Amino acid sequence: MTVRINDIPTALRAPATLADAVKQFGIQPPFAAAVNLQFVPNTRYHQTPLQEADRIDLIAPVTGG
Repeated sequence: MTVRINDIPTALRAPATLADAVKQFGIQPPFAAAVNLQFVPNTRYHQTPLQEADRIDLIAPVTGG
């Protein structure tokens, strides 16, 4: 299946969860995740199934002033 992670087309083996997408993308904590613009708490990554063409946003905090 193909999903978009931070607007980059990414192939995942189906069935896939948000945890699989995070692992493949390689982002390190801290970060927040959303699937189709819906925030997903990190405790739900393994239970959040993905579908073809889902949009996943992985957002790292920005520090500074």
